[in-house]
Amino acid sequence: MTIKLSEIEYPSNSLDLAQQIRIHAIKMVAQSNSSHIGSSLSMADILAVLYMDVLRVDPKQPDWPERDRFILSKGHAAAGLYAVLALRGFFPMALLKRFCQEGSLLLGHVSHHVPGVELSTGSLGHGLPVGCGMVLADKREEKSHRVFVVLSDGECDEGSNWEAALFAAHHKLDNLVAIVDANELQGFGRVDEVLKLAPLAEKWRAFRWAVREVDGHDHQALKTLLNQAPFEPDHPSLVLAHTIKGKGVSFMEDQLAWHYKSPNPEQLSQALKQLGEKR
Repeated sequence: MTIKLSEIEYPSNSLDLAQQIRIHAIKMVAQSNSSHIGSSLSMADILAVLYMDVLRVDPKQPDWPERDRFILSKGHAAAGLYAVLALRGFFPMALLKRFCQEGSLLLGHVSHHVPGVELSTGSLGHGLPVGCGMVLADKREEKSHRVFVVLSDGECDEGSNWEAALFAAHHKLDNLVAIVDANELQGFGRVDEVLKLAPLAEKWRAFRWAVREVDGHDHQALKTLLNQAPFEPDHPSLVLAHTIKGKGVSFMEDQLAWHYKSPNPEQLSQALKQLGEKR
């Protein structure tokens, strides 16, 4: 099956950007017969707001020293990150056609060889510890840029995240912002069934983080909140973003199967129609 990933004008606002992230991520996953589309869709609004309204980055200079850093710790959702980077001009849109194919720069899990990507991820529980190291180094060099890390709620099963949480609070890493994409599903079931995390916000507060909760699909709320970080002096910030896995496509929403499934041609057509793709 060949899918046309056409050139488009770069979106001018976060709502349009989120829709385009979803459209391109679904096309990429379908064309490569890969997976994890539900995970990309749940965080599309978070990525759109970050890259449109929050992060201090320059697509023409991906390695600009004064940039904010972004790490996608849930690296299996690579399609969503690659889509937003292409849509913001970090690399040509045409590269999306090669997602998850042999010899491609765009691996199925996030690769640091891609312009705009800070860290290769996919083995869960690594993004936040590396983010801690980045912020600690920056503070010692008296630099002011922030580090944002998106992780999943299921990823909070990993002990390395809680070690990093203790470390960040102890060292007062207030330029560190962790965002939990809390879609309540992970690879083998609902989060509460696999390993109950509730009360998750209170756990992060107990680790001395400044915690805020938000609807992870509300762009204005996300923009307002993320631009307020750090929330408290000398404390790292945690945003618990309540989301829906597969958001934007009715038959994918809150369905565990779309953690691993790839849409067939009929499902692809239906999904793109729901997302309002202009053909």
